[in-house]
Amino acid sequence: MGRLTTHVLDTARGCPGHGLRIEIFRIDEGQRTRLGEVITNDDGRCDAPILEGDNFTAGEYELLFHAGDYLDAQGDAGSSPRFLDRIPLRFGVADASQHYHVPLLLSPFGYSTYRGS
Repeated sequence: MGRLTTHVLDTARGCPGHGLRIEIFRIDEGQRTRLGEVITNDDGRCDAPILEGDNFTAGEYELLFHAGDYLDAQGDAGSSPRFLDRIPLRFGVADASQHYHVPLLLSPFGYSTYRGS
């Protein structure tokens, strides 16, 4: 059964990004539909898959990471306005029977992502 998961690593501190809010959207014909939200646990992961089973289908999705709030809580937001605030990651799911893992590696002034396993 396919599923969508994520995790957040705070690369500036070398630790999991715990307590970071993530919203999930489905994109259909350019329109965003909010499917829900999760908060990362102490390990920087979600306690359950973000989407799975019948709720996870082929198509386009967006994970919206509320990085600015997390960085504020760590004392790293920097000047106002923040350099990083909300980070949208849009990606396509071609085969919903597979596991799509979309992590975020985060620091106050940069981020990266990849399709993990």
